[in-house]
Amino acid sequence: MASIDTLYGPLSQNTLKLFSRVKLLACDVDGIFSDGRIYLGQQGEELKAFHTRDGYGVKALQSIGVQVAVITGRRSNIVEQRMTALGVKHIIQGCEDKHSALAELQKELNISAKYTASMGDDIPDLGMFELSDLCFSVTDGHPSVKQQATYVTQHSGGFGAVREICDLILLAKGKLNANYGASI
Repeated sequence: MASIDTLYGPLSQNTLKLFSRVKLLACDVDGIFSDGRIYLGQQGEELKAFHTRDGYGVKALQSIGVQVAVITGRRSNIVEQRMTALGVKHIIQGCEDKHSALAELQKELNISAKYTASMGDDIPDLGMFELSDLCFSVTDGHPSVKQQATYVTQHSGGFGAVREICDLILLAKGKLNANYGASI
């Protein structure tokens, strides 16, 4: 099988074709958009770090019509603020059953598994994988998740892994080199 050289290494033509079909990208948050650590201050405040490159990738995907969703087991005002700032319309928090949440979203958007990609780093994310033709894990993801992933990123969660996936989807759709505005 022939492969295509990408910014992130070679990718088979078949895998690139799967990337080109993506209409919905569903992502976990902790360990994907962030490094997975929870920072707690003396007063109980919670902090998370988000990478601006990931934000740019999400904005770029949405600008070409790809729906982006976050499905996370925790509830956090920080996640709500960050995703809202990026224009993400589908923010599902406090969700223990990610399989059901994604199935409901797919039904609402009328997007089947054939056109869905999901990105996770730990066991609770595997429910999303069952409903996605493309499954992504981060390089520092749990070994069992990485085994089930179609593609494992070169970047760790919170350090540009989401951007890597966004870039590959944009490349597959022939939209990588367009300017999608400022990073946020």
